[in-house]
Amino acid sequence: MITKRPGSAGKVRVTFSLPAALWADTIYLVGDFNGWNPRATPLRATEHGWMTTLELEAGRTYQYRYLVNHNEWHNDWNADGYAPNPYGGDNSVVDTTIFASTPDTRDTAASEPQRPIVTPLQPRLRLVSTG
Repeated sequence: MITKRPGSAGKVRVTFSLPAALWADTIYLVGDFNGWNPRATPLRATEHGWMTTLELEAGRTYQYRYLVNHNEWHNDWNADGYAPNPYGGDNSVVDTTIFASTPDTRDTAASEPQRPIVTPLQPRLRLVSTG
């Protein structure tokens, strides 16, 4: 499972987690963000499960897998997507494009001179009794 939240400028804090019910001595997060190094990013066992948090560049997609006990590859079945790998399987994908910076229209509106709001006057209706 992955959860994402804004990080420092241009970054996204992504937490990768697996359930505590997964029995393992070691679990590593392996992906293109760490050069597919099988020992670079260990997950730690907590009371809530196995987890690690990384700051990734916003506006990108990353492929990854979990390496359990140094010999079992697992996908994240709650990933943002999947991409075929050269070994006949799929890699999990995390997508940070939603966090990419976009021009803030509020900043440009604030720098423009303020104009008074003019509304047309509504004529008052007069009820006339005819009878």
